[in-house]
Amino acid sequence: MNKLILYSVLLISFWASAQKKEKDTYLPKGDEAFVEKKFATAEAEYRVSEARFEKKAKASYNLANSIYKQKQTAEAKYHYVVAIGKAKTRPEKHKAYHNLGNCLLIEKDYQGAVDAYKNALRNNPADEKTRYNYALAKKMLKENPPKVNDDKNKDKDKKQKEDEKKSQDKEKEKQKDKQDNKDQGDGKNKEDKDKGENPQKQTTGINKQTLESMLDAVNNEEKKVQDKVNLQKVKGKPKQTDKDW
Repeated sequence: MNKLILYSVLLISFWASAQKKEKDTYLPKGDEAFVEKKFATAEAEYRVSEARFEKKAKASYNLANSIYKQKQTAEAKYHYVVAIGKAKTRPEKHKAYHNLGNCLLIEKDYQGAVDAYKNALRNNPADEKTRYNYALAKKMLKENPPKVNDDKNKDKDKKQKEDEKKSQDKEKEKQKDKQDNKDQGDGKNKEDKDKGENPQKQTTGINKQTLESMLDAVNNEEKKVQDKVNLQKVKGKPKQTDKDW
């Protein structure tokens, strides 16, 4: 039983030792393909190397270079950032930051390129190529300043126009109400004026024909009364006899 345990421990130790001593054959194959400008083949080899030897910064850096050569800067940027995270020496960081700056410069992200080259110089201040690219990125940034909060400014302009329109609509509504009140006042004044000019018409409400009929009736009554008065005068007058008493 003890021998079995011992054999098991030895087997595990041997297997672990073999894993540690595993040689990365993919990285050199990728380098060969890269020199021959077979960048797609180099990319495939570097991907295997990166997956099997995760802590090696060189596999990620070389993978980024092979992708960059295929003009896929967006993906190349990602792998340069991965290489920077794995890098343990200043030269490794310098190279990764420098090439990251190249990708950003191509994409016209001048602020990002300036920052990347600045970090590259921090790790290798003597590199003239990095210094030149850093100056170029600063020049391009100055000539092409970023549009800060462009969407925010558009929203602000839109809101300002909406507020102006609301203010104009409110003013128009106010003027309309003012005009309506004026029209109502003019109509009332006209009505009062008409009442003043025709008080009889407004107060009596009697048309001309009815008024004439009433006047005729009054005239007839007056005539009857006059006739009656005349008759009484005749009756009261002494009569002439044939003889005197």
